[in-house]
Amino acid sequence: MTVAGQVELTFTGEVVQTGNHINLSAVRTEGEHLWLAGDETATIERLVLDSASAPTCGGQQRSFALADLVDLPGPPDEEADIEGIARAGDWLWATGSHSLARRRVKPHHSEAKAVRRLAKVRRQANRFVIARLAVEIGADGRPEPVRKAADGRRSAVLGDLADLLADDEHLAPFLAIPSKDNGLDVEGLAAHGESIYVGMRGPVLRGWAVVLEIRPVPDSADPGRLVVGDHRKHFLDLGGLGVRDLCPDGDDLLVLAGPTMALSGPVRVYRWHGAATAETGRVVRDPELTVAATLPHGDGEDHPEGIALLAEPADARLLVVHDSPSPRRRPTAHSVLADRVVIPG
Repeated sequence: MTVAGQVELTFTGEVVQTGNHINLSAVRTEGEHLWLAGDETATIERLVLDSASAPTCGGQQRSFALADLVDLPGPPDEEADIEGIARAGDWLWATGSHSLARRRVKPHHSEAKAVRRLAKVRRQANRFVIARLAVEIGADGRPEPVRKAADGRRSAVLGDLADLLADDEHLAPFLAIPSKDNGLDVEGLAAHGESIYVGMRGPVLRGWAVVLEIRPVPDSADPGRLVVGDHRKHFLDLGGLGVRDLCPDGDDLLVLAGPTMALSGPVRVYRWHGAATAETGRVVRDPELTVAATLPHGDGEDHPEGIALLAEPADARLLVVHDSPSPRRRPTAHSVLADRVVIPG
């Protein structure tokens, strides 16, 4: 793995106040535009890069609140724990984690409080959505998501995956388990053709990761909603790791893989060859699945969380953003460094 350079991403306003810029969990490129999300709010950020193929910095941040674009099941200011972004055609997709959360124990908590917190599991409704957002060119000449586009396209929500998986022989048992306990936890999203690919950090089944392929269709009764027209499961041999992000590269999918539990590594990028040409649910392993890069990570910091491809020609095509960045990744209080990584074509 070769880190060819870094990109300083600069944020402003509420994104900095909430710390969302240091909890980045999803990224996608669109030429010189960079779509980003963190897991602490219910917003999507758009930055402008200084180069589409070899950027060194990104700024001119603009925020878009999901509640302004679609009808969310929870309060508009409740976090959506956005863990994946995809861009295809006239649409921008975003997914929540669809996960339950067990309360975290912090170093200053007493023994009694730690025991109580470990017994508490919370459910936030906004985590349980996948949003398809209509994109059009705004007054500034740049792409922006809107509730309803001038050509009639409408942003819409695909509801809780639990409804789809309630009777699933592989995944139903994990719906009531918190994410960091190997419960259901969506952390990757890619769009290709009529399908979206939903990558799961958990569960990992006897070492096999799960990717759910879904073909959404409009709900005939509600233009603001989508329903599942068809779906398939794919089981990937990622060496015991779960999916942390997905990124299309032609008919291939790049898979960012990392630990399911609360661990810091290892982290690898796999190439799933011909993923978009699969006709049936598959068990995917070598040679269809090969390691493209092994990424550096810290201990409790610098966790690779999102990947995207830069425009051609690029000497380092893979852009990697991180959660819990270390001090060396924070040049200023308003900025954070992403990596540009060389991967095989």
